[in-house]
Parts: sequence; C-alpha cells; structure tokens
Amino acid sequence: MQPLLDIKNLVTEFRTDNEHVKAVNNVSITLHKGETIGIVGESGSGKSVTSLSCMRLIPNPPGKITNGEIIYHGREEAVDLLKLSEKDMRSYRGNDLAMIFQEPMTSLNPVFTCGNQVLEAIQLHQKLGRKEAKKLVLKLFKEVQLPNPERIYKAYPHEISGGQKQRVMIAMAMSCNPSVLIADEPTTALDVTVQKTILELMQSLQKKHEMGIIFITHDLGVIAELADRVVVMYKGRVVEEGKVLDIFSNPQHPYTKGLLACRPPLDKRLHWLPTVSDFMKRDENGRIIETHRSVDELVNDLVVTPEERKTRHDIIYSKEPLLEVRNLKTHFVSGTSFLGKPTSFVKAVDDVSFNVYPGETLGLVGESGCGKTTLGRTIIKLIEPTDGQIIYKGQDISDYSQKQMRPLREDMQIIFQDPYSSLNPRKTIGSAILEPMTVHNVYNSHEERRQHVYELLEKVGLKSEHFNRYPHEFSGGQRQRICIARTLALKPQFIICDESVSALDVSVQAQVLNLLNELRNEFSFTYIFISHDLSVVKFMSDRMIVMNQGKIEEMGSADEIYANPKTAYTQTLIDAIPKGEIEDIKKKFA
Repeated sequence: MQPLLDIKNLVTEFRTDNEHVKAVNNVSITLHKGETIGIVGESGSGKSVTSLSCMRLIPNPPGKITNGEIIYHGREEAVDLLKLSEKDMRSYRGNDLAMIFQEPMTSLNPVFTCGNQVLEAIQLHQKLGRKEAKKLVLKLFKEVQLPNPERIYKAYPHEISGGQKQRVMIAMAMSCNPSVLIADEPTTALDVTVQKTILELMQSLQKKHEMGIIFITHDLGVIAELADRVVVMYKGRVVEEGKVLDIFSNPQHPYTKGLLACRPPLDKRLHWLPTVSDFMKRDENGRIIETHRSVDELVNDLVVTPEERKTRHDIIYSKEPLLEVRNLKTHFVSGTSFLGKPTSFVKAVDDVSFNVYPGETLGLVGESGCGKTTLGRTIIKLIEPTDGQIIYKGQDISDYSQKQMRPLREDMQIIFQDPYSSLNPRKTIGSAILEPMTVHNVYNSHEERRQHVYELLEKVGLKSEHFNRYPHEFSGGQRQRICIARTLALKPQFIICDESVSALDVSVQAQVLNLLNELRNEFSFTYIFISHDLSVVKFMSDRMIVMNQGKIEEMGSADEIYANPKTAYTQTLIDAIPKGEIEDIKKKFA
C-alpha cells in the first residue's frame, strides 16, 4: 500500500534556561491513504508535538525539529516537508495537510464571525471570489451538519455551543479537500452524544474524500471506534504500535495495559480505578519495570461485591437528608421589549426536586445546556434561584443574602471545571490555598495556616516545596489537585464537583477520581458530582440524576439506570459512550 505521509526518526526538542527536553524522540509513523491512525498517550507523551511538527508549527524558539524526515506523497513527487521554505510550506498547509485543534474557542478568532474565518481560508488557498467562497462555506456548514448554516455564518464563536464550534473547525479544515487530516483531541471536552456525532461525521468525510486521518486522543474508547491502527506514545517515544484489535485484545507494553485499565468499566463497579503505576514503575536509571499483571486480573480484584454495595446503601440512606431541593427553578431573561421589560426566558432549571444524604455521592449527568451546572451553582447560591426551596441541614437558605451565606461557605464548596481559569495566575498556589482560610479566620495564626497548606498539598499527592510555585508551572492534573486542596482548606461537608475531570487524561482522571473517593471515605464528604461522561458518573455515584432541558429525566441507583434506562434520552446517552469492547472492534473489521 502506497504511504501518504511518512514520518521517519523525528526528533523535536525544546530548550529553556534550565532544561533541554526531547518532546519527540526518534518517532517513526506511516499513514496510508484512507487510513486512520490513532495516537494515544498521556499529556507530555509527545502526541501533539508530533502533529505540530508535521504541520511545521513548532514555535522557534523555544522549540526546534533537530532530526528526521516528514515525507508527503500526495502530489506528483514525494517531498520532505522539513526541507521546504516557510513560503512553500504555506501552500501545503490547508491544501494538503489540515489540522483540527484541541480547543476550538482558542483557535477561532473571537472578533470575526465563524463564516468569515472559513471564508478567509478558502480565499487564501483557492483564489475564489467572495461570492463563490461564501457558497462553499455554506455548503461545508451543511456538510458538517450545522443547524441553520446562514445563522452560524453570521455568528461569532461565543454565540454557538462547543460542539458547533468544533464543527466550524472541521469545516475550515475540510475547506480545501486535504489529503491528510490531523485531529488533535477534537472531542475531549464534548458531550458523549456530540462526540459520537463528530466521530461519525469525520468517518463519513473520510470515506467521501479518501483522506488519511491522524487522530490524537488520550481516550482509548474513542480510538476503538475510529482507528485502524494505534500508536502508543510515552515520554516522547513510541512504545507500542499495531492494529486496533491486537492492541485491545493483547496489549504488550505495561503502559498500554495501564491506559486500557484506567477507563471506568461500565459492566462492574470497582473500589478504585487502576492507574498506569499499577502496571509499571521506573527505576533510578529511568528504566521501565513491569509488574507483570494483566488488566483483567487487577480489575477483577477491585470489584465491589453486592454485599458491600448493600452495606453502603443501608448506612447512607438510614440518615436524614443533608440537602433537600424542592421545586427549584432558575430562569434567565433571553429577550426584552423596547422598554427593557423581559419578554422571554430560558428555563435553565425547571421545577427540580431531590434529596442528598450525608456521605452520598449524587451524580448529575446530561448534555451541555441541560442545566446541570446551573443547578449546582444555584444550590450553593452562586446563582440566585427564581423559585423553590434549598434546605441545607434543616435551614431554608433559598432567600439568604450574600452576608448570610458567608458562614455557610465554609461548609459548602465547589470544585470548578477548569482548574487553570479558577486559579489566579499571579498568585502562588500556596497563597491561593491560604486565602480562604484567612478570609474565614480558620486557625489561630498565619503559621498554623501555612502548616495546614503543607499538609493539604501532601494529602492531594503534591509536595510542600510546591508552595511558592505558580499555576502555569503545573500540569492539568496537578492544577486540579491544587483546586481540590483549596476546597479542603475550609473542611467542608458538602462539595459540588462541576465537570472536575472532564479535560484530564484518562490516567490522571483515574488518579483524581480515586483521590476524591479516598477523601470522601476519610472525611465523610457528601458530593454532587456533575459530568457529561456517564461512565465516570456511574463509577463515582451511589445515585444518579439524568437531566434534560432543565428537568429531571430520570433518577435512581447509578447501576440500575445504566442496566435498565427508563427513557429514550438516557438510552441515547448510554449508547453514545465509546466502550472499546473487543467484540465491537471485531465486528468493525469483519
């Protein structure tokens, strides 16, 4: 089979004042026409740097491609992209090789309409007039199944949903019919239903245009649905490569085994999730030592028995509720008259009622826009309710002023979705954790508080010497641990976790979920765990609420809802989960 893109012995290095890192270290990958290669690995494994190297988008300084060849075979003559001038390389970008970036909000320009941004790419590469280019944009928007293409054409990025922004990015990437499409984590923060639609869309576009796709992700479930071959990267190197079925049915490298085991299983409930460290460790010289355990062996040792499940259920639900939500409504004004009077409303939370019991984890799941985050924020009065009651420890707090709520803030906390935007970049992480203790006058002196911060950092798997570092010096998983430490600083009883693991690697996600469960067991926390990922919610939760358009669609035991969904909406959410089952992969290649 004729190769389309041949990456040979690629080395990409980054230099800083203190260190010299080989982010991509002697990587070789071959992509054929009409083939999808999945590249998987944790943050820092070199996946994205490999893709950016192919597009010649490595910022210099601090980065530089120091070795290798990237041979593109899509034109009459094969060409080494690394030997082209920047001017010549521009004719290949977009025309022959296109890229969908991980975060559409940061890769779309906020001051231009979506239509104009795709139009610009078309006019730049295809030399079409504005009228013809606009027709092509609208045709592309229709092809990527955007609702009302004319409206999206005129809309700015902030006016459309995450899934719609990602489709605009796909339309832009597809605008010049590229031979190679590089998709860098294009579905990471999307709902499972939107993710499924995006994956199906990419597959249909691939068949139509016979593209080669390099699909980068940390989610092996997605790879099982989409890819023909898998490349597993770890610390800049390829540690395993093979057909999807071979990798999933018989992984050879301990790192691959760890990645496969990190995903929360849907058919059983575990005490805790396995992580990569359960399958491998590194000695003083950095060599990998395997622990010689199979994925199935380890997972079977961790299964919660029905007796253990019943004991926990009886303990939790024998108590009085900690929180009672009664007929809660949160409405936002969506239209006003000429005189400024409200004429229409968005019913973000629409007559919702439920109880939460001490020590329970209540899962809240649904698509973007279903009202789950608004509900969470309304419960702790970050958003004022329109109507209804919020009864916490027997007190109706729904009409409490901000001043009345302040003493309760110690008891009711929230872990936000994005750890980077919820930490002040100008404050060290030590002072960020200290601040709520100072505000609420916890402990008698500054030194006692400081000592408690050291203890909290150790508790969440960080080190006391990290106290004076800034947020940008940490990985995504570490930043989320810092936010958890800050939440624990006030010793709360009730915590809302709002999509707190949605943007993390599966291995880091497993570590954070295990940490949240350990802390719940140690300190008797009560959680409301909000997520669009039903498999994560099922692992974490005792009971689960499925939300749809501001209302409760279904409520009950997490295991029962997954096994026997009562509504078509819940069934759709379950069906959309990328499961990565061996039998499904066999059917795909049958």
